[in-house]
Amino acid sequence: MNDIYTKFKRLTSWWGLAIAMFCSLLLTVACHHGGSLPVNEQITNTACRDVKHAVGITCVPDKFERLVTLDSASLENAIALGIQPVGAVISEFSSYFQDQLIGVKNIGKIGEPNLESILGIKPDFILGFDYQQPLYSLFSQIAPTVLFEFPHSGKWKEVFNNISVALNKQQTAQEVMKNYYRRLEDFKQQMGNNLSKIKVSVVRVYPDKINLYLLDSFCGTVLQDAGLSRPESQKFTASEAEKLFGNSIQVSIGNELIEKADGDVIFIWINEDNSTKKGNQTAQKNLEQLKSNQLWQNLKAVQENKVYLVPRYWIGSGMLAANAIIDDLFKYLINES
Repeated sequence: MNDIYTKFKRLTSWWGLAIAMFCSLLLTVACHHGGSLPVNEQITNTACRDVKHAVGITCVPDKFERLVTLDSASLENAIALGIQPVGAVISEFSSYFQDQLIGVKNIGKIGEPNLESILGIKPDFILGFDYQQPLYSLFSQIAPTVLFEFPHSGKWKEVFNNISVALNKQQTAQEVMKNYYRRLEDFKQQMGNNLSKIKVSVVRVYPDKINLYLLDSFCGTVLQDAGLSRPESQKFTASEAEKLFGNSIQVSIGNELIEKADGDVIFIWINEDNSTKKGNQTAQKNLEQLKSNQLWQNLKAVQENKVYLVPRYWIGSGMLAANAIIDDLFKYLINES
């Protein structure tokens, strides 16, 4: 999540984008609504409850029926809580739960929602994160809008809880979270004495670098909950990592420091991005080069054939991704051991 949302917080073109989208929206409105944004008549004079969020306090309808989510994390957590939006930003980060998105209209790209598409859906509630603040006033004219803070991916549980409050699904969230911890307890029991003996390394191969994921990254928090240890090179909290590396959840290393990627087990993935095919090809090429590197071949996990290529949900941001990681822990650390 840090990869996604920090990127957009730093975009210097946000206001230009907002102005362009606003002008486009006004043209649409002028044609169909006499030059003013339409008030959603379905939510006028309906009962609502106040929800505090990053931009202020929004009165969310008690019985909303047409939810729109502005990013993959709010979409995923809504699905996990049993609510399917009528519209959502559906990106490559949603690929692992595509089967649950049948009938959901795609309203644009991460950071670039299509306001005309949102208008056409006629939502009665819009949900997203605070990097969308430049467009908040526009969203709010369409429907009540809530934008939560999401500092980095390690805060996913707090975000899940906040979203459950906004969606009035606190009881469901408690059950979902109980199931998450129940699965982890089952994992710990099946691991037995091996649990304390295994150090798990998490590595991501970018087109131009190799990164190690740290304690408070999304996947790092799941590994902590599973009772698994990490190599010393990856035992940095978010605050420590921010001070040392300028990044709360990951650190880059060069080929000369490949030994820092070692562990009893290595989970690794490439920088997949459907929008940059060339970048994917470069990352795949770098992975192959890494495998042929003698320093890499000398790693304990490599020599013991304990290196596992995993999908993008390891850098996820919600409950569905967390459970997918648990699936991998069972698959590779129990079923294949």
